[in-house]
Amino acid sequence: MTVGNMGSAELFDAGTKGRGLRATRGLNTGEVVFAESSFSAVVFDSFATQVCHSCFRHQANLHRCGQCKFAHYCDRTCQTACWEEHKQECQAIKKFGKAPSESVRLAARVMWRIHKDTGIVSDNQLISVDQLEDHVGDLHDKDLKQLNTDVQTFLDYWSYGSRQHSLDDISHIFGIIKCNGFTMKDQRGLQAIGVGLFPNLSLVNHDCWPNCTIILNHGNQSAVNSTLHSQRRIELRAMEEIPEGEELTVNYVDFLNVSADRQKGLKEHFYFECTCKHCSQHIKDDLMQAAADSEGNKPSADKVEDVTAFTKECLEKIERSRTEKDYQEVVKLCCECLKKQENILGDTHLYRLRVLSIAGEVLSFLRRFSEAAVYASKLVEGYMKLYHPYNAQLGMTIMRAGITHWHAGEIEAGHSLICKAYGILMVTHGPNHIITRDMESMRRQTEMELKMLKQNEHGHDTMKETALKK
Repeated sequence: MTVGNMGSAELFDAGTKGRGLRATRGLNTGEVVFAESSFSAVVFDSFATQVCHSCFRHQANLHRCGQCKFAHYCDRTCQTACWEEHKQECQAIKKFGKAPSESVRLAARVMWRIHKDTGIVSDNQLISVDQLEDHVGDLHDKDLKQLNTDVQTFLDYWSYGSRQHSLDDISHIFGIIKCNGFTMKDQRGLQAIGVGLFPNLSLVNHDCWPNCTIILNHGNQSAVNSTLHSQRRIELRAMEEIPEGEELTVNYVDFLNVSADRQKGLKEHFYFECTCKHCSQHIKDDLMQAAADSEGNKPSADKVEDVTAFTKECLEKIERSRTEKDYQEVVKLCCECLKKQENILGDTHLYRLRVLSIAGEVLSFLRRFSEAAVYASKLVEGYMKLYHPYNAQLGMTIMRAGITHWHAGEIEAGHSLICKAYGILMVTHGPNHIITRDMESMRRQTEMELKMLKQNEHGHDTMKETALKK
């Protein structure tokens, strides 16, 4: 049932996929299809003291709620902005004695808001929250056991006068959160720090090669005049030209897995069979599993299988060393693994890309930028052959590669990569996102440094020529 409307998208029957959204007009690349504030959202337990519970920014020296001692905020402005959402939660935490898990906290916030505003909170909301799919009947035994535990905790935690809910109603809300919860990242896009429920976004179906991307805009609460503040919201942005009537899609899982693994993950977590073009036709699976091809000489299938098995074992060792913060050992293992893969696994093979990614990240952390830059360049080359040209992950990877080259003193290469990343992020994040603004500053800085470098080189060459003439 459609209960609202949006200028650029409408609800429609997507056949076997159920409900979906489609464009009501032609959309341009980078255009915001719609923006939506969260119906409810919570910070993950592990970031409760590091992330503002209002704007979801990663900050130092947060101020703690004086009553529940759990919620943390940037300042009084953020705390005041969040009070309506936190008020019932604050009382419940004090009564319960501690904050429950994020899933229980989010379910309670959803329930409190339904009580206060019903399941529809704006004219643009296309569907009531309680009409979203829950897939409770499809849950696996392990998930069902966790659901029952969460429901019992919820009953102990919940407080709203004498109003109580049936176990089915509560289970329905938990199911909706599990299937439709959107993972929210910090302002730099580096860490997943919370989860929110966005009703309109929940109607956008999956495609492994989508035409839209989702970005979290953390809003702005810094203006002196509170009327100029903007809310935390998601933005659905077009990744390509979308004609009127075409279905709007996003990817629920990272494309960088072979089609069978993507389908398995989607079935396990979202309870549907993906029949998109890229899965049905196994597009790019060959590249993701490619063997090296040196002047037409390919390694045997047995050799590829042996190196693949070696890489799997090596990745497990690498992960253990990362957990133990033994970064020198991580670098050593990565180098050994990459050497073993040489002339065996192709440049776009997923296992090779995973090792390159870890090696570049750890070497940058160790400030060994020249070495890191080599791996970063190879990673970018592989990603560009696999990802959609306006994929946000591709843009972020190119950005990090550009910064690495810049720190390594390779200003021209760094500037080129930063400009390329800026072009992608202008589409995926837009000009006003903090990451894009940071990229613009870096682009100007590297451009200035590059001009100075070339001027110095020209001056040096002129002096050299003058000296040789004497």
